[in-house]
Amino acid sequence: MTKREAQLRAGRLRPKSGANLLTLQRNSAIDRYPFAEISPRLEIVVSPRAKRLALRLCPKARVMNLVVPKRASMKSAYEFAREHEDWIQEKLSELPRRVRLRDGAVIPVFGQDRRIVVLYNENLKFTDILLKKDELIVMTNKTDPSSRIKRFLVEQARAKITALAEEKSAAIDRDYKDITIRDTVSRWGSCSSDGRLSFSYRLIFAPKQALDYVVAHEVAHLAHMDHSENFWDTCESISRDFEGGIDWMREHGHTLMRFSA
Repeated sequence: MTKREAQLRAGRLRPKSGANLLTLQRNSAIDRYPFAEISPRLEIVVSPRAKRLALRLCPKARVMNLVVPKRASMKSAYEFAREHEDWIQEKLSELPRRVRLRDGAVIPVFGQDRRIVVLYNENLKFTDILLKKDELIVMTNKTDPSSRIKRFLVEQARAKITALAEEKSAAIDRDYKDITIRDTVSRWGSCSSDGRLSFSYRLIFAPKQALDYVVAHEVAHLAHMDHSENFWDTCESISRDFEGGIDWMREHGHTLMRFSA
């Protein structure tokens, strides 16, 4: 009996499963090419659904994802990334500076800049947050109240978005089932076929006309589950500033990802 056979029989080594073996082979293929030299923030994403190589900026994670079809070679992926190296570095460099939800930070809330003021008191039993005209006052016993600040902002976004959705759905005589507020990555909002609305809490950082437009967009889907001319007419009719809102989101929407707890 060889040494390897003895180890396998003793259970010290276990044969790799097919999936694990494929993962090892894929990682080995990635390691053969210096992707990090193109950018240390270039992430390789092997996708079974992708049909072609693609580069997708992820503002929240602050990385550039290189999407590689399952059957594509790492050599072709590396050559593709190298060919677009200047574009990758340009887009990453254009990402706005990250803003942490901490004392002294200035964040826009419904179109108005507010400075976060943390008042620490170890004797307090809970965190209380007040939204003022120019400040967000945080009275807390937490040395790091960022998670509490985020939770407060989520609830503020929920209240505002719900009020807008009720107003706009009534205007087109449509009902929605419920509203969910999340910290989404790829969508600012969505509307399911059964009338469930979902929005990103990060819309709280957008100007009022942009927030209003996104809510109008999803509410319009209650009447038209497509992007037909009728849909856009409905969306525009219930938007307070349709052109201003859609233009801001197209040009600056990615900047909403710079805020983090």
